[in-house]
Amino acid sequence: MMRQYELVERVKAYDADAREALLNKAYVYATQKHGSQKRANGDPYFSHPIEVAGILTNYKLDCDTIITALLHDTIEDTDATPEEINKLFGPKILKLVDGVTKLTQIELKSADSKQAENLRKLLLAMSEDIRVLLVKLADRLHNMRTLHYISKPEKRARIAAETLDIYAPLAERIGMHDIKEELQELAFHHLNAEARNSIISRLETLRHKDDNVVARIVKELEEVISTDGPAVQIYGREKSPYSIWQKMQRKNITFGELSDIMAFRVMVDTMPQCYEVLGYLHAAYKVVPGRFKDYISTPKPNGYRSIHTTVIGPENHRIEVQIRTHEMHEVNELGVAAHWAYKQGGGPEKEGPQYRWLRDLLDIMEHASEPEEFLEHTKLAMFQDQVFCFSPKGDVIALPTGGTPVDFAYMIHTHIGDTCVGAKVNGAMVPLRTQLNNGDQVEIVTSKAQTPNPTWERFVVTGKARARIRRFIRQQQEDQYRDLGKAIVQKAFRQAGYEYSEKGLEGVLKIFKQPSVDALVAAVGAGHITGREVTNAVFPGTKDTQTTRKFAPTDGKNSRKRDHAIPLKGLIPGMAVHYAGCCHPLPGDRIVGIVTTGKGVTIHTIDCETLETFADQPERWLDVGWDNGGEPEHFVGRLGLTVSHESGALSAITSVIAKNHGNITNLRFVSRTVDFFEMLIDIDVVDVKHLTNIIAALRATPVVNTVERARG
Repeated sequence: MMRQYELVERVKAYDADAREALLNKAYVYATQKHGSQKRANGDPYFSHPIEVAGILTNYKLDCDTIITALLHDTIEDTDATPEEINKLFGPKILKLVDGVTKLTQIELKSADSKQAENLRKLLLAMSEDIRVLLVKLADRLHNMRTLHYISKPEKRARIAAETLDIYAPLAERIGMHDIKEELQELAFHHLNAEARNSIISRLETLRHKDDNVVARIVKELEEVISTDGPAVQIYGREKSPYSIWQKMQRKNITFGELSDIMAFRVMVDTMPQCYEVLGYLHAAYKVVPGRFKDYISTPKPNGYRSIHTTVIGPENHRIEVQIRTHEMHEVNELGVAAHWAYKQGGGPEKEGPQYRWLRDLLDIMEHASEPEEFLEHTKLAMFQDQVFCFSPKGDVIALPTGGTPVDFAYMIHTHIGDTCVGAKVNGAMVPLRTQLNNGDQVEIVTSKAQTPNPTWERFVVTGKARARIRRFIRQQQEDQYRDLGKAIVQKAFRQAGYEYSEKGLEGVLKIFKQPSVDALVAAVGAGHITGREVTNAVFPGTKDTQTTRKFAPTDGKNSRKRDHAIPLKGLIPGMAVHYAGCCHPLPGDRIVGIVTTGKGVTIHTIDCETLETFADQPERWLDVGWDNGGEPEHFVGRLGLTVSHESGALSAITSVIAKNHGNITNLRFVSRTVDFFEMLIDIDVVDVKHLTNIIAALRATPVVNTVERARG
């Protein structure tokens, strides 16, 4: 365990202005507060925060970070209070310590939920100060180094899996390469010790079989480059057991089939020299196709820069070579610690574009409704490979593989994603579900009238886009259920002879276990509670005037007057209101709503045969009408046609529909004979009159034998 003066000396060695007195105070405070607490191995507990602080001094982090490391478990595990921390060390230290404090008091249903909630708290703190993550990673690293002292195998496995799933990827995303690699190796040891030991044994066998091969390859590479090229420093090493295991699993191959288990790093002074070295290597050795990556011209999101290439190198060995400058190497190995904003008196606002992914995860966190949903998005964001696209201004936007223009729009800005109506990729208009490729130039077309489309969720791949779309759907659904429920309750009050009053509803909230009037009417709109039940609760003893509805198809001529029909305005299909697929109602049709528990209202035409099944459930029937105001919407009208089996028939039909401003969305052949074939056509129309005009035009077409509006 590091002693007090040793820790202070290590900090002052790289930061002459470090607050020595405050460091000493934090060291003493931590040892006193943890007192006689013991770790699983029997060591005093305060050895843990001291070791965490020691790990962070390797990255030359500022004094506040080291103090936070010393104090990070005091609030959670001792009688220390936030007020006491604030008084002794100030609000900045308190904020950092609070950010690292684990949420052990929160009991959640599943292990995944607990991971997500801890990560949620962690990212909340990161939104203002990334140093919280650095302390958390060092805390996890020391815990992993001592994990073998925990006696329960299942607990070791759970912690190791959490480390592999959450903390190692986070370390990678901020460029902390060595922490990431050590976390992976320690987790691998506890999750699959047999596989790890087997790989280590095979590596030792290879070393004995081909002694000093790394040194020989380094020497030959130096000769190839330095004869006419720049001065270089070359280092060689074997890949880690975990990275070898990953590759074996990814490619489904055995250890014996691996060819590039050695990696070599070439370091030069300037960026142009990187490409010069690349030229010498490719001139001297055969290049392995598909294994060249230029992270200098297009850095990774975490700021990593290097050239990667794989060649059939010295002694016919297949080797991976990384080429970078000394400055790039420092950033690649130390990540955020290498260009620490706080050393120059900066703040979190100067984190730089390479940490934009943190903001994206925070945006996901804000819009995700459940911990599991948040974990799904964060894993998605951390593990998927990247595709690099360009904005019209030349800005590079990194997306996961399979990203679409909608994902691209949300990466630029949430508002652009929300109002996206189209996209140009490399100058050509493409569907919004198009998958983007490396190097695509993407231009997003927006409209102020646009809102997120629920169907986008089917093809977007970024967590940020999916979370925003889901949030919009939830919000719209809640608003629509509330409006619909209020209209249903108002109608129920009128039928019972009473005036609608929110005060009356407030008096029955406890009966229905609802927190507010809005929640109560939303539950009615969702079909969980009926308007009649609410009326009977507000006015006990109300006579039930509803009777079994007699189902009778109507031709519209003898339809009864519907004074209090609820208008369908601004309601999005698939949310509070669903248009029935059995009858495809259109504006102008007589319609009726059927309340479905948990789904809102399904709209049918009044002559739909499906309504027969609800004839004995009058409480589920709802009078609705079309709202004729606002912008015209498009609805699907379905036609059944019998058409002569002759050349050009299909062309004639589609031409007629197009001339009448209809848009075919689906076409299906039902049957075919020698003389005729039958088909179903779905057409986008604005109302029943529009569809009727198309039907009339089709009936006048010589190749059409019959045409009727189809049901089902």
